Amino acid sequence: MLSSLLVKDYMIGDHLAFTAQTDLLRAVHTLLEHRLSGAPVVDENNRLIGFLSEKDCLKAALDASYFRREAGSVQEFMSTDVTSISGDASLIDAIEMFIGDHYRCLPVVEGSRLIGQISRVDILKGLEKLRRDGH
Repeated sequence: MLSSLLVKDYMIGDHLAFTAQTDLLRAVHTLLEHRLSGAPVVDENNRLIGFLSEKDCLKAALDASYFRREAGSVQEFMSTDVTSISGDASLIDAIEMFIGDHYRCLPVVEGSRLIGQISRVDILKGLEKLRRDGH
């Protein structure tokens, strides 16, 4: 059953994404405001180029305290080795990725273009809805 369910049917399509030039303090505020643990970073063509996590933000805070400087831009602290998942991947693939690593959220891509995000919570909500709907 789960193998026929696709990531694109459970992802959040209206996603939050930053650009590399986004001010880091503004990005932190946005993450807190939206209660997110991180968000993708895209270029001007909406291609995925990085991911800014809470951990990256903590590194920036530590760096600012050591070197007594302003935080800087997202580009300075984002992770560029980003794991993403295709919208056409099965929900089983996503679940295995979440179980196998520490990810809370995965960018969803079509080629290299960001089309959404999927989180552990999105999958659990989707499974609960399936159960309620009798599938």
